[in-house]
Formats: sequence, structure tokens, C-alpha cells
Amino acid sequence: MSVFSDNIRFLRGKKDLAQQGFADQLGISRDRYSKYESGRSEPPYEILIKISKFFHISIDLLLTVDIRKYPLEGMMKLPDNRIVLPVVVDHHGNNFIEIVPQKASMGYLNGYSDPEYMESLQRMNLPFLKHGKFRGFLADGDSMPPFADGSYVIGEYVENIADLKPEKEYIFVTPQGITYKTLVAVNSSSVTVSADNPFYPPYEIALEDLVEIWRYVRGILPQDYKPNQSYDTGIKSMFLEIKKDIKELDDKVSNFKS
Repeated sequence: MSVFSDNIRFLRGKKDLAQQGFADQLGISRDRYSKYESGRSEPPYEILIKISKFFHISIDLLLTVDIRKYPLEGMMKLPDNRIVLPVVVDHHGNNFIEIVPQKASMGYLNGYSDPEYMESLQRMNLPFLKHGKFRGFLADGDSMPPFADGSYVIGEYVENIADLKPEKEYIFVTPQGITYKTLVAVNSSSVTVSADNPFYPPYEIALEDLVEIWRYVRGILPQDYKPNQSYDTGIKSMFLEIKKDIKELDDKVSNFKS
């Protein structure tokens, strides 16, 4: 019996549905559906999509992950019937924190729901972080300002959009990458976020683009970190450019008057 067969049998049981009742929901005969649960037949794409939408679980999870091992209540529901696999602890129950390098962000986006990929990530243990699902993201270069290159940004898994709080910092995982931002507002179809640097205006991220959200809980800075160094340099450079532009404008006005 395949993982898919086990999954749909398990999910149907959670819904307290008989095979006939679920077959009716899918618009097929009970005999045809029973072959999917027994592994004697594989459903076509259109039936897979119906099953995915009915249970609100992505097709890749239905086909590749034994969801009986994970609490469905701990999965974060997102638009388009996507559900993110929760963080998995080891067999001793220790809360190890996976570290995702920025250079591996695209691999993470492709494998965030794959337990084998998660097993391949480096891990660390922070005993003061308990009773939650945590993950670390390694800042690389200017990838997650204001955190300097080499900083570890630790986030706690957010299980529901409704749990987001304005003026709190979060790590947003989208198809474009991983970013650290302050939440401004939750809208009907997007979230408004802002950078710590006040020179950058707030912008919106569509809910359908949110792959994962992690509430910022800790930052581990590199040994040679100097507070506000990057901001001071950037602001100084910006004011020098403004000063240069003002001087050029003054020269043009002076030449025009003369």
C-alpha cells in the first residue's frame, strides 16, 4: 500500500466518512474509490486535485509524506489549500533547531515540506527555547538587515495568520526568498511589512506568496559585530550624495543668475 493510500484512508477516518460518502463527494463510485485506498489503482489528476481541496492538504504532501506521523492541527493553513509541514523533533523529543543558510534558500523553498531535506540541514540546540517550533536562518551579506553577515536569526513557527501581531518582527519565507521584516498590518489578501531602515517605505506581500512565517525570538550576532555600523555607513553615504546634489543645484542656479 502506498503512502497516498495510507493518507487518504487516515484522512477519511478523521472526517468520520464512509467510503461511499467520500466517493460521493468526489463524484465517483465507491468501488473506484476503494481501489485508491487499497493501492490497486492511482487516481487521475482531476481526482487528486479534488482530494487535495477536500482535505486542504497539498498534493505533494498527500503523495510523499506519511501525514499520520504529524499533528494536522499543528500545520499552518495558507491560501490555495497549501499546508506547511510542522517542524519535526528527534526521537528523544529534543527541540533541535535547523539552520537554513541564505545561500541554500532556494533549496529550502523547494524542500520545506520534505523531512529528508530538513534532516540534511545543520542543527543546534538552545535549551532556553522550549515548547515551540523553532528554526534558524543564517544571514549572508546584506540578506537580512539589520543583522550582519554571519548572524543567526531564530524564529518561532507561526501556525495561523490570525496570530500575527502588528509592530512585531517576523521572518517571511516567500518564493522570492527569506526576509526579516516588521509587520505593519494584516489585510484581506496581503500583509504590509516594513524594513527596520526608515529610508525604505513599507510594502505588501500577498498571502498567496507566503510559504512560511516565523516570529522573531532571538538573534545571535557574530563576534566582530559593531552595532549600527551598516546603517551608519549607509546613512552617511546617502547624506553625502544629497550634499553633492545640493551643491550641483546651487552651482546651476548661480550660473543661471550670472
